[in-house]
Amino acid sequence: MTALPLPSALDLATTVVDLRTQHAPGLVGVPRSGLRLSWRVESADADAHVLGYQLAQGPEQGEPAVSAPVADPGAVGAAVADDLRAGERRAFAVRVATPAGWTRWSDPLIVEAGRDGADLEADVVGIDTAIDGPVQLLRTEFALDRRPESGRLRLSALGLVDAWINGVRATDAHLTPGWTSYQERILVDTLDVTALLHEGTNVVVLAVADGWYRGSFGFARRTAIYGDRLGALAQVEADGRVVAKTDAAWRGGFGAIRSAGIYDGTVTDLRLHDPAVHEPGFAGDGWVAASVIPVDRARFAPRSAPPVRVVAELPMSVSAHAGRVRLDSGQNVSGWVRVVVRGRAGDTVTVRHAEVLEPSGDLHLTALRSAKATDVYTLDRDGEHSLEPAFTFHGFQYADVEGAEVVSAVAVAISSDLAPRSTFSSSHAALDRFHSNVQWSLRDNFVSVPTDCPQRDERLGWTGDAQAFAATACTLVDSEAFWRSWLTDLAIDQTDAGVPSVVPDIIRPQDIVMQGGPIENMGRAGWADAATIVPFAVYESYGSTEILSQQLDSMRRWVEHLRRRAGDDLVLPPSFQYGDWLDPDAPAERPWEAKVSSDYVANAFYARSARLLAQAERLVGDAARAEEYDRLADDVSTEAFARWGEGAIQTQTGAAIAIEFGIAPEERHAEIAAALAENVRRENGRIATGFLGTPLVLFALSRFGHLDEAYLMVLRREAPSWLYQVDRGATTVWERWDAILPDGSIHSGAMDAAPTEGGPEETGMLSFNHYAYGAMIDWVYRTVAGLAPAEPGYRVVRVAPRPADGLDRAKASIDTPHGRLAIDWTLEGERLEAVLEVPFGCRAELDLPTTADSRVTVDGTEHRGGLGHGTHRIVVTSPVVARPEAIVRA
Repeated sequence: MTALPLPSALDLATTVVDLRTQHAPGLVGVPRSGLRLSWRVESADADAHVLGYQLAQGPEQGEPAVSAPVADPGAVGAAVADDLRAGERRAFAVRVATPAGWTRWSDPLIVEAGRDGADLEADVVGIDTAIDGPVQLLRTEFALDRRPESGRLRLSALGLVDAWINGVRATDAHLTPGWTSYQERILVDTLDVTALLHEGTNVVVLAVADGWYRGSFGFARRTAIYGDRLGALAQVEADGRVVAKTDAAWRGGFGAIRSAGIYDGTVTDLRLHDPAVHEPGFAGDGWVAASVIPVDRARFAPRSAPPVRVVAELPMSVSAHAGRVRLDSGQNVSGWVRVVVRGRAGDTVTVRHAEVLEPSGDLHLTALRSAKATDVYTLDRDGEHSLEPAFTFHGFQYADVEGAEVVSAVAVAISSDLAPRSTFSSSHAALDRFHSNVQWSLRDNFVSVPTDCPQRDERLGWTGDAQAFAATACTLVDSEAFWRSWLTDLAIDQTDAGVPSVVPDIIRPQDIVMQGGPIENMGRAGWADAATIVPFAVYESYGSTEILSQQLDSMRRWVEHLRRRAGDDLVLPPSFQYGDWLDPDAPAERPWEAKVSSDYVANAFYARSARLLAQAERLVGDAARAEEYDRLADDVSTEAFARWGEGAIQTQTGAAIAIEFGIAPEERHAEIAAALAENVRRENGRIATGFLGTPLVLFALSRFGHLDEAYLMVLRREAPSWLYQVDRGATTVWERWDAILPDGSIHSGAMDAAPTEGGPEETGMLSFNHYAYGAMIDWVYRTVAGLAPAEPGYRVVRVAPRPADGLDRAKASIDTPHGRLAIDWTLEGERLEAVLEVPFGCRAELDLPTTADSRVTVDGTEHRGGLGHGTHRIVVTSPVVARPEAIVRA
């Protein structure tokens, strides 16, 4: 980048908007280093384009320093060269230069830095409590001689923590500080508590629960995974001065919550709640002095990703069933029930949760395995009570209530607070419902980390699920900061033995029982390859190389681990693999036994990881290494296809991988795609892929024009298919294609039911809320709607809608780094009409469904090239239309 001459003119038609950082929007107390700014540009001038930019920064109330103009055509972001000081509030503004001159300065963005562990004065303190026992309360009082102009609470914990200041909850976040690889990284939240502080005596109360840190968790329900003592860290600052901090002067005791577990739920005795705990002068019978818990302060770091918050509240219907009160939200969610009951003092109210109902109408509880998913309350008085748990969450649509009269109920849905990034609707109601199901499965499973399910005794950050779904997640929600955080933990948990199957990694060898015994957790193909695939999915969707720079070492370590395992043989030796997990034709008790060879799959993903690493090296690493890793990818691909390819391409997953990963020689791709299409026609659209093949199979078909077959799969209603789930009433995506069988009975969830000593007691596997099979929604946006990034970050967009019989209208939008990209197309007879909205700074390349007889007009003029920003009306006569029903009739 070079200096840009200062133009004298002012471009009033163009404005800079939405200046932000790479961190979660609205976050207070961000990391001090590595700050990156981004912005968008809007213009009424169709010929405008960015030549460069200029930054201004300085104290919030002071005079900003203006940097030299930078020539950077099309720029929509810049790194901030100097770090922020701990607690600093710095104002930023940007303007851009166009051929017409400089724009006005953007509205200022105030960025407030957090505090690292070394910058905090507070200690971690707690009292002795039993695992799975009562939630501890910690409190202190402090005096202020006046109400401050600014108040901050720095909050973290070994465990989960809630905070109140003067009786008011200090945050709208839940499950604070969230789940990270606690052995090295614990997040610190910075909360603006200015409105909660007042002159005189102030009271801080903290509640601390086991959570992921110490509670019963994982298949084996181990406890104290990260440590055997709970504690909280809190620091209150008024106008920049520390006025209260956790130390040995705090006191601790117990309140109403007698136990709180993520799997089992919360037990609350309201008779033990004393509201005076929030008032000055509270003594507390049996309360004791808190003790300081030694901990390495380097583990504490400011939050960057969004916290978990309430994202929806759904009224629940109330009815009677088998002597209990039945609640139904109409939607499978992750969260809890807030129920208003009428009862008497001493009554015990029990709320049990489930995703689906048995054919008898009872709650289906078998799929929960050992998770109780039950909240219990003891009432403290006669009359109405509003009840909800703390420090837990359940996956449920239904709940049964016993012990009191139910007045009303609400399903409270929680998720990591990721803003929606896209919209989609079409003329096909079932496809729209499936799109909604995928959105809900994302919400329900993105709870601090990308989990596999929200209901049973699992809820782990499976890397295979994440890599399969990452591209779709990036399309659906603003997840860049979320993935950066999780990938940081992936690198922490990565060892010389490989990348773990779950991140954060809490699995021990005896915890995963397959093939009649325990298996090693590390380095499974398609799971561990999240180390390379997820960073690239984020880069392609958002356009910033920051994620590649952050993860480059992790990517290298993973590929080099594979190279060591392969040794002189070039390809990986046989070993247990999860393979194309849950292939619908695999035995229910052995879901890893897919049709496609696991050796082929393992080496195909090896080649894929090497290829992605080569691309990352070119972008942010070493060019010589890029050439080396490209050669490695070529060599592994050639050898893998020679050994296993001919058999693999007889399967849907094997063929899709051969094409999409470039494992087969390029000259054979069209032939393999044609054979794949023939397979789909022969099976009448029956999907025959598991977790690894499902994200790829539709792309492999449509890449070579086999849209009839792709739509035959997409629109199929019989099992196994995506829309079969919708027809069975699903509101989220299932783990198994046939979780509910055609006769209405529920799948057994069968796996090996003979655990090893020390392993889990129950190994059945059935979830009605898994997002992996929802990965096809990325294809829906790119092919049905026709919006795909032709260059990372959508700087160049491929506009390629593909109508079909039964799907003659689609409308979609994506909130790209440049602005809103949107399309609304309709097929009427022999005419396709589309309204396309292209954001400033983007170029749209048209790839329309035309024939030799088609005529294309854009804004009334014949056109077949690219389009700049603005709203355009496109008309195609005699378009190509996919005819999946013609295959069925044939």
